[in-house]
Amino acid sequence: MFLAWREIKKEKIRYGLVITVVMLISYLVFVLCALAMGLARENTVAIESWQIKSAVMTRDANGNAGQSLLTEQEARSLQQKRGAAILGITPTTMKRAGHRESVQFIGLHANEFVKDRLQVVSGRLPQHADEIAVDTTLNHARYPRHETVTLGLSATRYKIVGYVAQAQYNMAPVVYGDLEAWSSIKGVSNDYAGSLAVYREDAPNVPRELVTYSTKQLIDKLPGYVAQKATFGLMIGFLVIISMIIMTIFLYILTIQKLPNLAVLRAQGIPNRFLTRNTLFETGVIVLTAVVIGGGLAVMTLALLPATVPVYISWPVTGLIALGLLLTGLLGTIVPIRLISKIDPASVIGG
Repeated sequence: MFLAWREIKKEKIRYGLVITVVMLISYLVFVLCALAMGLARENTVAIESWQIKSAVMTRDANGNAGQSLLTEQEARSLQQKRGAAILGITPTTMKRAGHRESVQFIGLHANEFVKDRLQVVSGRLPQHADEIAVDTTLNHARYPRHETVTLGLSATRYKIVGYVAQAQYNMAPVVYGDLEAWSSIKGVSNDYAGSLAVYREDAPNVPRELVTYSTKQLIDKLPGYVAQKATFGLMIGFLVIISMIIMTIFLYILTIQKLPNLAVLRAQGIPNRFLTRNTLFETGVIVLTAVVIGGGLAVMTLALLPATVPVYISWPVTGLIALGLLLTGLLGTIVPIRLISKIDPASVIGG
């Protein structure tokens, strides 16, 4: 450790460049991770806020709640189990005074558990069929409380009575309203009672024309969600691997340049394990310093981004990525360590 500190202090510029490169990669990884998590939450945060365990919808919908249509008879049957709630979901357009916003309308009953789990930031939840509560990310100047808007195919004007946090579904802000309004907004007949039934516990046995999904399956069925998650995951994985390759190259070059000094130490009887530990400690200091600086810069950058940019920092995931960067950096010492283990003092120092 003493030798490693001496080397780092003596070659400040050289080691500083290594730290800078690894820091920039760490910075990029952390920023991408936060952006990816932010986008993912825009798909799923509404579902997560309901705190459900399972959901039932029609088989033909193939897991897409916006395409599912439950009949009145099916809805009544599904509501018989305790802890059930019927939701009506449809993508639509909210319009007011020349402004248009793509939203997801979610209709629900006032006496069912989902409504109790919504996080009202200001105002209140809808109490009448012509009232709605909207996601907090919607522009409050364009869609202020107590103003009216139109939704989809419905001719009714709906009054905004509150703002709800954590209300995004499938990359769009959510508008919560009464389930009675869902059919007219979607443009279907009153023969249909909703899109899906959600449950606090396991769903009951259902007929063949209906399908039960767990919460994870419901989320994975969201259009584009799995592909988006896989794409960002691969990007982050490749950056971590690139970080390891860069560390290996830098450490190999530094080891080649230090070979005469290392040979002298070997000739003086310094064992290989000491030099190996020294290399591992050096690498650990470099990567840890780079990751800490990169993480700090990433947090500051993300804090300065506008509210319209979806960002979410998951500290457990960030910690795992930091650990992954540290471990891959240490893996990059394999080549330099093999080089050190093969040092012949006589051949290097000319004896």
